Amino acid sequence: KLFIKDLHFDEVPVRIYLPRVPSASKRRGVIFFHGGCGMFGSIRSHERICRCIARKSDSVVVSVGYHLSPEHKYPSQNLDCLAATVHFMKTAENYGVDPGRIIVCGDSAGGTFTASVCQELVNRRDIPKICAQVLIYPLLQALNFNLPSHQKNAFVAFLSRERTVRFILKYLKKDCSMKEAILAGSHVPESMNLKYRKWINPDLIPEIFKLGYKPPLPTSFLPQVHEEAKELFNTRFSPLLAEDAVVCCLPDTCIITCEHDVLRDDGLLYKKRLEDNNVKVTWYHMKEGFHCALAFFGYGIFSFPSSSKMVNYTVNFIK
Repeated sequence: KLFIKDLHFDEVPVRIYLPRVPSASKRRGVIFFHGGCGMFGSIRSHERICRCIARKSDSVVVSVGYHLSPEHKYPSQNLDCLAATVHFMKTAENYGVDPGRIIVCGDSAGGTFTASVCQELVNRRDIPKICAQVLIYPLLQALNFNLPSHQKNAFVAFLSRERTVRFILKYLKKDCSMKEAILAGSHVPESMNLKYRKWINPDLIPEIFKLGYKPPLPTSFLPQVHEEAKELFNTRFSPLLAEDAVVCCLPDTCIITCEHDVLRDDGLLYKKRLEDNNVKVTWYHMKEGFHCALAFFGYGIFSFPSSSKMVNYTVNFIK
């Protein structure tokens, strides 16, 4: 049912999935960024997901094979995703796609890239506006690792709280001995905590998600850790820190969160920020879902109900 081709968009490897059935009008396009902490995953790892989205939503899907860390230093992953997106938007009609109906989508780190690409394109006037974005259990901030979801899911398989910070440091090619200081919040000066408290704060999480939450003990600021980890405060890495002037211009958004996921509250906080800025948000919460569940999609008995649900919710939103 699909015509599948490997190409390069502005020197970035992509795989494009085109429905074979002719269409009376131009189709919508979907750009997909795979997850994997910027260090793992590939076009191949998300092949089943992209095929399903292309087939079920009758869309042209472009899966982006951005270059991975540590061989390609941050932020080359963001820049690859941005370059491939801009290239597709400029050449969409060559693939039978309406440039005004392009949706950006990603899971985990791919959700981070999705959020940052949409923010970076807000002020571009040389290309059409992104139609919508889909963020599947994204990482959206690296200031606070003591939110209710971090505490509740600190030791969950696949992505524990400790492993999240270790992966971040490996991805950025930083010294992993800073892990404990960052987990405690010692990398954030008080002035920054005060500035961003209006956006990153356990008080903004609905009560239903705060059962058993205990406010963390105060911690002392470590200037050397702050200096070494400055990338964490860039909106490219922490899209939740973008100013309202950017957030209010973002496209319609679908956010998928999972109950058993340390990153659940990143999605909840971004949902609130978008809604506060009058951006239309469609939110799906997987009570039985966990981080990485999407990667099991399409593997028969090894798949999970939440894996299929996430793909179906994504398809329905795209349609």
